[in-house]
Amino acid sequence: MKDFDHLLMVWQGQPKLEPVAVEEVLKQVKKGMSSLTRNLFWSITGMLLALFGISMVMLFFVFHSWITYAGIAVILSTMVIYVLMMIRDYRLINKQDLTIDPSSYLQSLKEYQKSRATIYGWMYYLYVLLLSVGLTLYFFEVLQSASTQFKLAAYGLTAAWLLFCTFYLKGRIFASEQEKLNLMIDRLVRLQEQFN
Repeated sequence: MKDFDHLLMVWQGQPKLEPVAVEEVLKQVKKGMSSLTRNLFWSITGMLLALFGISMVMLFFVFHSWITYAGIAVILSTMVIYVLMMIRDYRLINKQDLTIDPSSYLQSLKEYQKSRATIYGWMYYLYVLLLSVGLTLYFFEVLQSASTQFKLAAYGLTAAWLLFCTFYLKGRIFASEQEKLNLMIDRLVRLQEQFN
């Protein structure tokens, strides 16, 4: 019984969470969401510009091997799928107003977080694998007349860049985004519990 009394005393001694100011939470969440939507918008814009550039290479350069065209097609299709997923995510977080229905907004924020976790999970590795296959097929003809040292440098730098993006940048970007999302979701959950 002594342990129960001690446990009760420790539990009652826990600091109470102060009620959060609604305006402050809404302001912070809107600021965080505008930052995420802005980053996503510029990512989509950059990918669309890259798609345009690669399409121009495919249309205006003449290649002799169908393997090169297959490589470009793999790259383009992979990028189109990735852009469509980013547009879907952008629409998901940009379509609702937080002040109209906070519960559905919280739900869409959780859906966005789950979607981004999927994208940055195994799908990103699939994306990098398909880009690597496409670049390998593209380089097959483009580097055919290059020296062995140049081929090794081109393949090596491309592989190094893809590995850097996959194992270094991806983790940092994902962790930062997840941290921001978790903070916003926690604030909204706390606000929701305050009014229930």
